[in-house]
Amino acid sequence: MAIGRYVWGGEASVKAQGQRAKIWTAILPKSEPGATKCQEVSGDAEPREPQLGSDLSPRHPPVPVAALELRSVDLQNARNNQEHHTQEMGLQRLIVGHGESFTIQLHFNRPFHSGTDYITLVAETGPEPTVLLGTRATFLLTQARQGNVWSASDFTIHANSLFVSLFTPANAVIGPYTLKMEISQGPGHSTTHPLGTFILLFNPWSAEDDVYLPSEILLQEYIMMDYGFVYNGHERVITPWPWNYGQFEEDIIDIRFEILNKSLYFLENPSKDYSQWNNVVYVCRVVSAMINSNDDSGVLQGSWREDYSQGEPLEWTGSVAILRQWAARGGQPVRYGQCWVFAAVTCTVMRCLGVPTRVVSNFHSAHNVDANLTIDTYYDQHAEMLPTQKRDKIWNFHVWNECWMIRKDLLPGYNGWQVLDPTPQQTSSGSFHCGPASVKAIREGKVHLPCDTPFVYAEVNAGEVVWLLEDGQAQEILAHNVSSIGKEISTMVGSDQSQNVTRSYKYPEGSAEERSVFMKASRKMLGPWRASAPFLELLGSGGFEDQPAQLQLYPTRKPEWGQDLLPKLHARSLADRAQPQGPIRLLVHFCAQTLLLDGGTWEPLWRQIVHLTLDFGEETQWLLLLPYNNYRNKLMDEKLICVSGIAKVEETGRSMLVLKDISLGPPHLSTEVSERAEVGKALRFHISLTNTLLVALSHCTMVLQGSGLINGQITNDLGTLVAGHTIQIQLDLYPIKAGPHQLQVLISSNEIKEIKGYRYIFVAAGRAS
Repeated sequence: MAIGRYVWGGEASVKAQGQRAKIWTAILPKSEPGATKCQEVSGDAEPREPQLGSDLSPRHPPVPVAALELRSVDLQNARNNQEHHTQEMGLQRLIVGHGESFTIQLHFNRPFHSGTDYITLVAETGPEPTVLLGTRATFLLTQARQGNVWSASDFTIHANSLFVSLFTPANAVIGPYTLKMEISQGPGHSTTHPLGTFILLFNPWSAEDDVYLPSEILLQEYIMMDYGFVYNGHERVITPWPWNYGQFEEDIIDIRFEILNKSLYFLENPSKDYSQWNNVVYVCRVVSAMINSNDDSGVLQGSWREDYSQGEPLEWTGSVAILRQWAARGGQPVRYGQCWVFAAVTCTVMRCLGVPTRVVSNFHSAHNVDANLTIDTYYDQHAEMLPTQKRDKIWNFHVWNECWMIRKDLLPGYNGWQVLDPTPQQTSSGSFHCGPASVKAIREGKVHLPCDTPFVYAEVNAGEVVWLLEDGQAQEILAHNVSSIGKEISTMVGSDQSQNVTRSYKYPEGSAEERSVFMKASRKMLGPWRASAPFLELLGSGGFEDQPAQLQLYPTRKPEWGQDLLPKLHARSLADRAQPQGPIRLLVHFCAQTLLLDGGTWEPLWRQIVHLTLDFGEETQWLLLLPYNNYRNKLMDEKLICVSGIAKVEETGRSMLVLKDISLGPPHLSTEVSERAEVGKALRFHISLTNTLLVALSHCTMVLQGSGLINGQITNDLGTLVAGHTIQIQLDLYPIKAGPHQLQVLISSNEIKEIKGYRYIFVAAGRAS
């Protein structure tokens, strides 16, 4: 027991000279707030300590209590991070989600006295934090929490330790915080003690949060899973590309806030920008702008038709390497990105901020610059797709994100998934960002709603009008496709099998609901001066049904790069058309061109002419040959070829169009693990690749990565793989984290940039030694 003795009338020890002396003694008990009663003793007697619980005489000075002094702080990172689902981000720092409490332990020089000791806590974030902007919070220690506000309450006292529950409101600004404590014992003097730092995130587990997602299965998928797939290719041949999101890698948590701190909004007014970090819609728009670098120090520089010698988009298989490179170079854009890279990196950043996010691929995706819901495509009489000065285009596929949130800025009914598109297609409110646009609003054609809803609506609903040009003049409409845009909209749910979410974006093509929504959106987007009756009738029409024959192109075998292509034409005379029941003669021009990701083409690489005569009701087939040498050095890395045919009906002078996009698949890469995976224990990994092509693959390089399995990347040079030969690779991995993981494998060569494979690996916790 610490005892303070205060003496009135002389020394504590008095010589016995017959006189009487009064000795006043005050005892400060360890855990009782009361003082002792004065006791009078004779000078020749040993003084006795008075009994606890008595009162001091008011005639004498009050007994001061030793000042409360902070000895140590324990932010209890392990416990709090576990309860807030952030343990995968590490235990070295306190990382919590707002809308829930976390507990800290304060250790003092003596017990805390709730009646005489006063504690005020201060939490600050951002530059020049203020209470008015919501970047500074000051709150007293109380016994009970007071609603959805910053509070320190529900405290317990254990000896000299004080356990305090801190609550952060669901509308608090996210970001890195400093936490301080002010101690006073009444008016006047106070002392301030730094308690440490913590990071505050959005919290999809809290029902009060705008990103609340009431499904643990979906939370594990769209917050906790650090790997996945990005779907690409063609609507009929959808290919999953493995991707390492890596949102729990140690430095990613700092890089995400560095991204926000380099935005144009922050540079213009840092304090105001920080104050809006509690608004998930605002944060989404900032991230969407910062992932591309078109008008700021964003993460990625986009490129679609340039020399990729400084960075091949197809060779990226994860976000971590991109984000680390951007941070290491002081915010210089990384070269290069395309839509799936932009979206995958955005997914990493948004999941790391606590926002449920997934990657979505839209096949045959429109970019409708003039917002007329029509994309015009032009061919000449020799079936060559012609370049156009218009910026409108149809991407073979386009990839964006969906983020889950409540839209308090909109009328009820538009919560849930919201489209966020970081690919810099065109500006919105002066910056290259897009979204978040409500998926429900897109489905219902609510194109008047904010955050680029009409732009995204056109991406999945625009119509395509195909024109025949002669001498630079449009001669006739070859096709009007009202259902060719927005096909097989796909995302990952639980496995490498894509889930079709097209019905979330629009009603079934051609249904009464879909046509009604389309016409309603058309009137709003076009306005009264553009929505003429003939044009709206064209938009709503179902195409042309008066052709005398039906033409189709299809492959006779699975197309693979390095082999001759054998497309086959199937022609059938239509007996039920209004025409003379006699033979029809067709002159068919075929053309093959390199198909670019943005829907454009290069110069023709192959042509062929076919003459057909079809009797009434007759069907015929014609095999075409597109030799490998014709396209060997003329394709982009996506390995896409567009084969088009225009058939002129000699009897009527009318023309018909037939199209086929061919995606050339790479050789198959196989992976295998032959034993149980355990943290810290060697795991033998097998990779096998057979070159099934007719040419050698030169300068082959292998890259391995996978969060929880490998720190960073493993890169090996493999040399040249001769045609028909197989390469076998074995290596030992030492898993880092327990749980489910995905190992991504990329083998690239001069001939093919993306031979990709993956392997799911469940890692058991290390055995106790």
